[in-house]
Amino acid sequence: MKNTVWILGGLILAATPAFAQNAAQSPSPVTSGAIMPTTATREAVTAANAFLATFDPKTRKEVQFSFVVQKSGTLARFRRTAPDQPALPVTDAQPEAPMKRGPGMGPPGGFVGERYGMAVWSNFPVSDVPRPGLQMGHLTPDQRAAAFHLLQTLLSARGYQKVQDIMGSDQALADSGTPFASGKAVYTIAVFGQPSQATPWMVQFGGHHLGLNVVIDGTHGVMTPTLTGAQPAIYQRDNRTVRVLAGENDKAFALLAALDPAQRQKAILPYKVEDLVQGPGHDGETLVPEGIKGSDLTAAQKDMLMDVIGEWAGIINDAYAAPRLKEIRDTLDDTWFAWSGPTTHEPDRNGSAYYRIQGPRLLIEFSPQGVGGDPSLHVHTVYRDPTNSYGSRFTLP
Repeated sequence: MKNTVWILGGLILAATPAFAQNAAQSPSPVTSGAIMPTTATREAVTAANAFLATFDPKTRKEVQFSFVVQKSGTLARFRRTAPDQPALPVTDAQPEAPMKRGPGMGPPGGFVGERYGMAVWSNFPVSDVPRPGLQMGHLTPDQRAAAFHLLQTLLSARGYQKVQDIMGSDQALADSGTPFASGKAVYTIAVFGQPSQATPWMVQFGGHHLGLNVVIDGTHGVMTPTLTGAQPAIYQRDNRTVRVLAGENDKAFALLAALDPAQRQKAILPYKVEDLVQGPGHDGETLVPEGIKGSDLTAAQKDMLMDVIGEWAGIINDAYAAPRLKEIRDTLDDTWFAWSGPTTHEPDRNGSAYYRIQGPRLLIEFSPQGVGGDPSLHVHTVYRDPTNSYGSRFTLP
C-alpha cells in the first residue's frame, strides 16, 4: 500500500499506510451521519490517542499536559521587555509594573488571554499570547494528519469547514505581510489530560482568530468557551471567494429585519458597542441582559434566533451539539437579542454591526473590529455558557 496524501485545512499531509488504513476503518462524523455520544466519545479517544502516539516520550511532553479542573477561566496577561523579545506572563507579584510603550509593545495593560489550568487562549496573535502545545508548522506530516483527523472527529462537518475557512483567512493575512505571527503554520494544538471514556480531558486548538476549547467527559462534549473570528473576512481560495462567518452575519441581519418596529426598538441598543464585552479573560463575570427577550418573539423569529445560535453551538460534533441545542431551545423565552450599529450590510459582504445573544446558559458576541481600517473585514466572536465553563458542570464534583 502506498503512502496516502491528504489535503486538509489547506495543508498537504502525507499519511503513512497504517494511519491511512486506521482512519479509513474508523467512521468519521464528517461522513457517517448522526452518531450517539458514547460512540462520539469512543472515536474522539481513539483519534486523540492516535495523535499522541505519533510523538516520542520527550516530544509528547510538549503537546500533552495535565488537565486541571476549575470552575472558570482566569485573566492571563503577557508583555514584552523590548519589541523584539518574546511576550512573557505578567505574574501576580508584578501586575502593576510599568509597561513600556512603543511599536510592538502592545496595549498599556499588556496582551490579554484566558487561562484554564495550563491552557491559554486569546484573540491576540500567538506571538503576543503564547499558547501551550506545538504549532502545526513544527509537526511532521504524520502528526499533522493525526491532528486534523482528531479535529474532524471532535467537530461537525460544518464546524470543521469553519475552522478551515478561518485558518485560510489567517493565511491570507500572513501572505499580505504582518508584524506578528499569523498563518496556518502557527496554529497550535495541545491535549490536556489522558484521553479517556471515563475521565475528563481537553483539546485546545487555535491561533489568532480561533480558540477551540473542547472538553470531553464521558458522554458529554463541551465547547464553551470558544473564539471564532476572521481577518480578512473575505479572501480568495482556489479561484473562489470565501466569506468567513457569513452565516453568523447574514442570519443575524435576517433576524433583525424580521422584527417589527416595536421589536426593533427593544432590540437595538441606544449606545455603540465596539468590542467584545466578555472576551478572553472575562470568564465568570455577570452581564445584565439587554435588547429584546425571547418571549417577545414569534415562533418563526425564535427559529431564526436558534439558526443564528447554531452557527456556534453546531461547531462541535453533532452528537454533542444536539443536547446543547435542546437546552438552549428550552430556555429561549429567557434569552435576549441585542444589536448595536448599522442595520443593513452590503450583499455578499459582512456588516459592521455588533450583536449579543444572552440566555441562562448562553452568551454569544459578534464584534467587528476597528483595527485594520474596515470593521466589516475584521471580526471577533465569543461563545460561552456561564453555567458550564470548560465543562465544569460535569467535571466538578
